[in-house]
Amino acid sequence: MSARASDVAALRSGVAIEWWTIGWMVLEATVSLGAGAAAGSVALVAFGADSVIELISAGVLLRRLRVEQAGGCAGEVQAAERKASGLVGVLLFLLAIWVVGSVLRDVLTHAQPESSPAGLIIAAASTVVMPWIVATKRRVAARIGSVALRADAACGIVCAYMAATLLAGLALRALFGWWWADPLAALGIVYFIVREGWEAIEAARGRADACGCH
Repeated sequence: MSARASDVAALRSGVAIEWWTIGWMVLEATVSLGAGAAAGSVALVAFGADSVIELISAGVLLRRLRVEQAGGCAGEVQAAERKASGLVGVLLFLLAIWVVGSVLRDVLTHAQPESSPAGLIIAAASTVVMPWIVATKRRVAARIGSVALRADAACGIVCAYMAATLLAGLALRALFGWWWADPLAALGIVYFIVREGWEAIEAARGRADACGCH
């Protein structure tokens, strides 16, 4: 296979894994938000809200990869990516503030969320699916030399940690009835949300790459 054909195949793989990411985030957000609202779980709602925000980032990156796949100039797409990164960063910080406020409310009122089998299933599934998505993105990013896709893979690692934190909180609540496990897991997720938000803001401040149009 020629170098050009290899690049084309790698870009096709990059587009495919972004579509996989979008599909998974839609499922993850739908189940987490629905189950979180039904169970009164701040941690589940926070996880689902983060998935919605990640959809924005994945959509922008998908557009960028498709422009590159078509051989077009990616300069405008890169500028749009920086704007989207700024928006994502702001939304993540607002989400972190909401989660902390909700946790304080639940702790003060001793609110006790219900157990959520659906939440346990989606959290457990995410701890398996996200590492696979991350590994695939890293492999494709190395083949096409994409800094953006490599950064997107790093965000996927954060999502996997969030899923593991959520799973631990939900499992403790279901097995031992520890009502405080949910707000504790929510605070653990806040750490990752703030980290994601800061990285998004930094990306928005970054200098645009030079664009060589074909």
